[in-house]
Amino acid sequence: MTPVTDRADIPENGAPRDKLEARIADLRAQLEEKTAEVELLHEVTAGVAAAPDMAAMLQFIAETAARVSGTDSCSIYVFDQTKETLVLRAVHDAPHGLVGRLRLRIGEGITGWVAQELLPVALEREAFNDPRFKALPDLRDQHCQSFVSVPMVAQNEVIGVLNAKSREPHDFPARTVRLLQAVAGQAAAAVQGMRLQESMTVKSTQLSAISEVSKQITSNLYLEEILQLIVAMTAQTFHFKICSIMLLDEERGELVIKATQSKSRDYVSKPNLKVGESIAGRAVQDARILTVTDVKRAPEYRFPDLAEKEGLCSMICIPLMNRERVIGVLNCYTEQPKVFSQEEIDSLQTMAAQAAIAIANARLLVRSAIIQEMHHRVKNSLQTVASLLRIQMHRKGEGSPVEMLKESINRIISIAAVHDLLSKEDLDQVSLRNVAETILSLTGHSLLHPGQQIRMRVEGDGVSLPSSKATSVALILNELVHNALEHGFNGRERGRLEICLRNTLPQVIVDVINDGEPVPEGFDPKRSDSLGLQIVDSLAVNDLGGRFTLRTDPTDGFTHAAVIFSL
Repeated sequence: MTPVTDRADIPENGAPRDKLEARIADLRAQLEEKTAEVELLHEVTAGVAAAPDMAAMLQFIAETAARVSGTDSCSIYVFDQTKETLVLRAVHDAPHGLVGRLRLRIGEGITGWVAQELLPVALEREAFNDPRFKALPDLRDQHCQSFVSVPMVAQNEVIGVLNAKSREPHDFPARTVRLLQAVAGQAAAAVQGMRLQESMTVKSTQLSAISEVSKQITSNLYLEEILQLIVAMTAQTFHFKICSIMLLDEERGELVIKATQSKSRDYVSKPNLKVGESIAGRAVQDARILTVTDVKRAPEYRFPDLAEKEGLCSMICIPLMNRERVIGVLNCYTEQPKVFSQEEIDSLQTMAAQAAIAIANARLLVRSAIIQEMHHRVKNSLQTVASLLRIQMHRKGEGSPVEMLKESINRIISIAAVHDLLSKEDLDQVSLRNVAETILSLTGHSLLHPGQQIRMRVEGDGVSLPSSKATSVALILNELVHNALEHGFNGRERGRLEICLRNTLPQVIVDVINDGEPVPEGFDPKRSDSLGLQIVDSLAVNDLGGRFTLRTDPTDGFTHAAVIFSL
């Protein structure tokens, strides 16, 4: 049996059918909108994935946003966490020269307000009259009528702001704002992903550099090569304009450049720094890390002209520490203003620590070599003393035992003086002037009689001698000074004794001059019975490969005892 429908329930105007059709049309429109949104997101996803870098990706987003919103131009600002500013990173239909240069503070203009509140703003006409609006003449927006701005947010953090604007009034329906928000969300996720990937790449590069330095420290490289490797890898890894290592000369209280990757002669040859002077000097004095945004404007920086010439800007100085003692500093310069992140500082501290370890290891090796070399030198010196004592022993009848012992003591003191200088100077080189001054002080003054006034001094050029030759020269000077005082000033109360040093490369002349009694005419030191002069001649010829002369200049009456030898 067919049910009977009460026709009174269906209005003649068909209202339920109209509502149904309206509902279907609305759903169809929503479906089309969602489909368009999905297609747009697919397009954005594909474009983001295809972009070779962040700049290209943001440029694609800006062009897409302008097309979606139907506006004249679009701009994208990305938040710089280190400086807490929004930086223009992409523009569409606007001057590209502002990219990377134009900055806005959080809360500044509509863009800054959107970043601060994380809310979209849509102004369809007279946008320039909005109290939050900030005219940016370089972007030609002071007369724009419509303006839409949406935040770029990822994981509840502001990544940036996407702006679109038109010179004429323009409607921004809710659908358009939602599409722009979707595009901005995709862009935010892409920026965050690229930042994370970049950070991981940087960390991997830094770890590789640190690992390579650690490996080289245990190799057979010399200290200079290791330090050069450290500055080169630090500059390359962190993209520094100049990187250098300065070591502390504790005796002079100065910092000296020991390694740098810079090819600039002006930088390499710049003067040493006193501890506490300039930024690097203060970092060493205070034993703490110092950073400067622009060295050209830092009043304490010593070389602003050099920084201007070399294009240097930001600087970080990290002390090199060895057992809580500062032994140097790692200096790094950038070309552009930079705020150093904590991660960068930590990595640079690790590089500085590696440099300090390399320096400490090298110094231990040098000390070991010094100890071995000193044993060798002491053995040779003792053999020299034994030979001199044997010669003295076979020359009986020349003076009393006390005088003979006194002469032997003076010779031993001369050798000891050279060893004392070696302990204070470089491993293989000794200052000839220091040797001469030491001999005058130890030998000359000990032989003066009470009341005798002999003016003694050292003059001439600075010469560095190998340790083996320094010992022979010390013995020669001891004998010549002793001979001059004993024979030249015997019975005289006043006089003058000088040691004149001349460096006439490749030869060195050591001339002991006195104004005492002249040498007898025809005197030949080789035929003399004087043990001291025989020792001088033997050392000059056999040890130094030179020659010894003794004469009195007839023009001024000065006696010259000269030893000439090659370095």
